[in-house]
Amino acid sequence: METHEYPNGNITVIWQPQKCIHSAVCVKMLPKVYNPKDRPWIKATNATPEELKIQIDQCPSGALSYKFNTEK
Repeated sequence: METHEYPNGNITVIWQPQKCIHSAVCVKMLPKVYNPKDRPWIKATNATPEELKIQIDQCPSGALSYKFNTEK
């Protein structure tokens, strides 16, 4: 399955376009991050990792997820 990753410090936003149902929850909650007219349409650095986590947890389709970046 196709995925796109957008890092921001210790968190990376993961988007799976095939799962997206275009509910626009992401755009409504964090319009500075999600702008479907821009390329790339996700600018993860426009919010804090905590703000991203809270918003992603509200995604109804599961198209948005995140992973924590750990230093090796």
